Amino acid sequence: MATRRQSRAESSSGPPEDPVQQARDICLRLLTARPRTRSELRQSLLRKGIEEDVADQVLGRLDEVGLVDDAAFAELWVRSRHTYQGLGRRALTTELRRKGVADDVAAEAVATVDADAEEERARQLVRKRLRSLSGADEAARVRKLVGMLARRGYSEGLSFRVVRDELKAAGEESELLDGPI
Repeated sequence: MATRRQSRAESSSGPPEDPVQQARDICLRLLTARPRTRSELRQSLLRKGIEEDVADQVLGRLDEVGLVDDAAFAELWVRSRHTYQGLGRRALTTELRRKGVADDVAAEAVATVDADAEEERARQLVRKRLRSLSGADEAARVRKLVGMLARRGYSEGLSFRVVRDELKAAGEESELLDGPI
């Protein structure tokens, strides 16, 4: 009886796990939660003490079988963040760079958001925010609306044009935005 308990204890502590298998398990666990870039996975592996050559080997294999695809990740990220967070192309590019996506891959993914779609999303954001700014003075409304769009990565020209148009549509023309933009 004692030998059975002893063998169970030995098997549970057992020899140290193979570093390649350990790295693979970490990656698969992370990918189960959400898609990730190769760079994000590599950083996670290195933080957990996996050696660089083992991390590169495992990531290469995951890349081969299609579990890690930065281009697919970038397309999904752009579509999601533009649609649900209302981010403009500049902010999307910045986020993808932070996630370790190559510049050319990021540019290709961000190009799927055309100028018309970006402008329409900016208009939706301004209309929604405009409802809560009814008590503010003209300068404060313009400043807050343009600032909101700028923080979400919309260009200055687009921001001013959209705010001016939406204020006109709401019957609240602004003298602050009457000049050329």
